[in-house]
Amino acid sequence: MKNVVRFVAACAVLACSSATWAQKGETVRIAMIEGLSGPFGNVGQNQLKSWQFVADNLNGAKNAAGVKFEIVGMDSKGSPQEALNTFKAAVDQGFRYIVQGNGSGAALALSDAVGKHNERNPGKEVVYLNYAAVDPALTNEKCNYWHFRLDADTTQKMEALTSFMKEQPTVKKVYLLNQNYSHGQQVAKYFKEGMTRKRPDVQIVGDDLVPMGQVKDFAPYVAKIKQSGADTIVTGNWGQDLTLLVKALNDSGLKLPMYTYYAAVSGTPTVLASGGESEVFQISYAHSNYTGVMGKLTSDFQKKFGDDFYTFSIYNGIVLLSEGMAKAQSTDPVKVAAAMSGMRFKGFNGDSEMRKSDHQMQQGLYITKWQKVDKKNAYSVEKTGYTFAPVKYIEAYVASTPTSCQMKRPS
Repeated sequence: MKNVVRFVAACAVLACSSATWAQKGETVRIAMIEGLSGPFGNVGQNQLKSWQFVADNLNGAKNAAGVKFEIVGMDSKGSPQEALNTFKAAVDQGFRYIVQGNGSGAALALSDAVGKHNERNPGKEVVYLNYAAVDPALTNEKCNYWHFRLDADTTQKMEALTSFMKEQPTVKKVYLLNQNYSHGQQVAKYFKEGMTRKRPDVQIVGDDLVPMGQVKDFAPYVAKIKQSGADTIVTGNWGQDLTLLVKALNDSGLKLPMYTYYAAVSGTPTVLASGGESEVFQISYAHSNYTGVMGKLTSDFQKKFGDDFYTFSIYNGIVLLSEGMAKAQSTDPVKVAAAMSGMRFKGFNGDSEMRKSDHQMQQGLYITKWQKVDKKNAYSVEKTGYTFAPVKYIEAYVASTPTSCQMKRPS
């Protein structure tokens, strides 16, 4: 009898093993709905190349499901309304997986649209991977079962950043400068909440919200920063709104420590380097100087495109999808979503978890500092001779924040 049990168990394992590869050789088409033109088009174009490059490097036998991922860029021009139009076009073309990240306004619109589409169209469900939009609402009051966030949200990043800043005795007078949309507003909100709790002596001497993608000269804002007596700048700006701010700071000769979210994003490092030595920090889930698989990936990407691979969440997206497909033994979005919900896996940054309660990735975070390359930190960002070197790692359980999500799951 024992032998029969062992035989049945062994057969079950073999069946599971072979079934895991039931979808081997399938092509999984993913629509990347992103601003590929306009003020932030350089960022979107970088990330489209990143999705395609990572997919090419992890296709077939190199991913858990043995599938081929095909990434198709679809230009939303950075507009939430255009993102919705593009989503409809993607669905009409048969896409069952979409990815997007730049702009929480577009992300909120897409998450809502995907949820409504799936309710109305059983059998044609779509899964949405969000790789960069960090509005906390997406995994709290507006959470959606079909939405999976690969990045850390603003509350997680700000919890980590303010914990680091409270230990910096030179931080006394802070100027907040952010883009006037949900992300920028929340950077300011959660910074003030975090520092009031951790360092109530820190003063907020300025709090500006700038029209997103519309300011061509940040000199007037830099003049206000100088006049305020600030000793520190905190900004969630990205793309041209950070690049042009740095340029204005360089032109004015104002050298202040700056704490950022997206200083490594296309174009900004080159302008940072043109200003010489500066004290710039970034809160992120990654840094510029990985070794091993990620080190080779970043090096190969720069050699191929003359550009930097900096949206590391894309790598986790491909790994999460492929492992979800392997676990589900299918590429059906309904089965894959169920498999990914609560999944733990080895990401680029070690142990990662797609938290089941809200589909918010749980992962460690880094504080990195802009500095000249050295033997330990040798990757030259945008070939400037500078790099973002890790100065502090924050464990996932420290950076984690609670959720108010009341997720409605499909029956």
